[in-house]
Amino acid sequence: MLEKGIGQSVKRKEDFRFITGRGNYTDDISLPHQLYAYFLRSPIAHAKLNSVNIEEALKCDGVKAIYFGKDTQAFLPCGWETPTRNGTPPMAEPPWPLFAQDKIRFVGEIIAVVIADTVNHAKDASELIQYDYEELEAVVSPEKSLEISSELIWDNIPNNQCFDWEIGDKEMTDKAFNSAAFTASIELLNNRLVPNAMEPRSYIGSYDKGKDEYTLYTTTQLPHIIRMLVCGVLGLEEQKVRVISPDVGGGFGSKAFHYAEESIVTWASQKLNKPIKWTAERSEAFISDRHGRDHITNAEVAIDDSGNFMAMRVNTVAALGGYLSGSGPAIPTFFYGPLIPGPYKTPTFYCNVRGVFTNTVPVDAYRGAGRPEATYVTERLVEAAAEVTGINSIELRKRNFIQPDQFPYNSPGTLTYDSGDYEATLDSALKSINYDDFNKRKAESKSNGKLRGLGISCYIEACGVAPSKLTLEAGGRGGYYESSTVRINPTGSVTVFTGSHSHGQGHETVFAQIVHEKLGVAFESIDVVHGDTGRVPFGVGTVGSRSLAVGGPALMRSIDKIIEKGKKIAAHLLDSSVEEIVFKDGEFSVSESNKFVAFADVVGAAYVPGNYPIETLEPGLEETSFYDPPNLTYPAGAHICEIEIDPETGQIDIKNYCVSDDFGIVMNPMIVEGQVHGGVAQGIGQALFENCIYEENTAQLINGSFMDYTMPRADNVPHMIVETEVTPCAHGLGVKGCGEAGAIAAPPAVIHAILDALKEKGVTEFDMPATPNKVWNAINNKS
Repeated sequence: MLEKGIGQSVKRKEDFRFITGRGNYTDDISLPHQLYAYFLRSPIAHAKLNSVNIEEALKCDGVKAIYFGKDTQAFLPCGWETPTRNGTPPMAEPPWPLFAQDKIRFVGEIIAVVIADTVNHAKDASELIQYDYEELEAVVSPEKSLEISSELIWDNIPNNQCFDWEIGDKEMTDKAFNSAAFTASIELLNNRLVPNAMEPRSYIGSYDKGKDEYTLYTTTQLPHIIRMLVCGVLGLEEQKVRVISPDVGGGFGSKAFHYAEESIVTWASQKLNKPIKWTAERSEAFISDRHGRDHITNAEVAIDDSGNFMAMRVNTVAALGGYLSGSGPAIPTFFYGPLIPGPYKTPTFYCNVRGVFTNTVPVDAYRGAGRPEATYVTERLVEAAAEVTGINSIELRKRNFIQPDQFPYNSPGTLTYDSGDYEATLDSALKSINYDDFNKRKAESKSNGKLRGLGISCYIEACGVAPSKLTLEAGGRGGYYESSTVRINPTGSVTVFTGSHSHGQGHETVFAQIVHEKLGVAFESIDVVHGDTGRVPFGVGTVGSRSLAVGGPALMRSIDKIIEKGKKIAAHLLDSSVEEIVFKDGEFSVSESNKFVAFADVVGAAYVPGNYPIETLEPGLEETSFYDPPNLTYPAGAHICEIEIDPETGQIDIKNYCVSDDFGIVMNPMIVEGQVHGGVAQGIGQALFENCIYEENTAQLINGSFMDYTMPRADNVPHMIVETEVTPCAHGLGVKGCGEAGAIAAPPAVIHAILDALKEKGVTEFDMPATPNKVWNAINNKS
């Protein structure tokens, strides 16, 4: 086993530049003769926009240009068309203009952009832009949006309904409920979240007039997709546009979409023949970055007299915001509904989702993207089922788990789970948290005047977003494969060009570990290049925990091609047949002989082909591969949270948090544990602190800064015990995605712990976030 090979906790090679301040982020880049953009955004959520007057603003110092709706009719595309329920209209897909045209639909929508020699000059000028509008009543609540009396956000879309989608067997589900021994129902709110990546969005558009070429520097997760979309929006040819996404300080899904600002700075750079730079301020990000979650759900579970789940029935209203974001329609449908059955052998289910427009920031993927919402519904149903049947929730879960010998398992959610051992992960987590002694700890807390509770969450997610066939059938408008080029340089070092993109996950380390393991090249001699469409082959990028699950096999295929070509070169050098050549430990050898040639010598022959089969084999040693998997991957696991509540203040203290995940084969345990820690921190944030609050009727964002929007801090995130069980994925490298699991499993685990602690106070329901004020009111029976 190589010290820095597969399965080892190798320190991340990219971290040196990050922790020493040598990272190169978009805002660190400045180009010669650069100008600055500032966007005038609507302070009104819903209004008819009658006119925009820029005359006085144009007279300000340093102003080079001001653009607004009359200057371009370009629109942002939606990348997903959700199929609708029989008998209902097709998905409504209204246009999203780069600049507001006749109507404003959320606070933060772009009205105009000011280009100036400094940011402050641009800001000053923006204050002199005059615009006339007629304010309309705004709609915030997804349920209220559907009411006949509600103001229409789009004049031609009745009841503000974008789509009515369903999955499952409604007739069979209804029959199961009619014959059930027990039923349980719940009403849930999945609170809206603001992503808040550490690095705000930042873009620089640059135009080379001599070559008629564009370069866009952007904080994106999907460089090639952004290039394709920018070209579509602006009518450009892809070979004329280069997108560079350097170091990116976190994305969590919110940087996976094409934003208007990207196209605008690119377009404006050509009009002015100067680079145009824009970086979001934090308060600006609150009203312009895509938000996450925001569901209202009614759900039921049917159980037989032996405690077996018979069916689940779910009705959800999902807010989409004022416009459709790139994958906005997919998140509450394709990434949500199929996961409702969870890790349980529920025979049938039915899920109906209505997507609605609201006068809020558009909603799209945020860490987990549909899977946290599904797991929250399913696990809350399990606890409700335990309550009505009187069966301990641990026993109830085990009784209903899909068993290891049932894989591959065809879920009623139309997915095929390929592997898993759900009871093993639950048992591991129970052991880690010392479950058998919990009652002792609870009694100790009571003696100190505190309430203690324990909550369990078992999840399964579908990630490694792909395959293309599946996503296209579900409404996607693009392929979901991945690419990789492996170049063996003449000196023997290796450069990997991957279509995946890193924004904190550790790609440069793990991909280097794979190359090191397979080729025997020194770990330090392997570079991984990503984020530059001018250097790497066309790839999709990083969303949905897909980098290693989809990008990894693409890399492995290129490595295999390198080895196969190396065998042909070695066969020539060793005067042997290709069939006899074996590659192991960095050497090509003839089987059952002592004849061998080092990998470095084969590389030398490839680039200096004096002794080389030039008639049958091209010089050089570089290979490119694309990989489109046959299935998604299905990580699963159990999270257990133990909390203590001070009934005098409602303050919650997480005392213990234990995790047992099945991520298939683990390439770097340290990186995986770090991903779990980050995901759990964000899940705790949703459960206890974060909540995007809009004022009813005006749709003004009340908590649009870190002064009011509470983020989890270091002292809110406990020490975690993270364990892993391994059932390899049936395809690819045997890995399953790990980046989103913590955010998926943590919210129900935390809320279940709170409900367990508050049970003696008669509290049976609780919506996120569980702030101290809400907990105190619940304890004291105050609304």
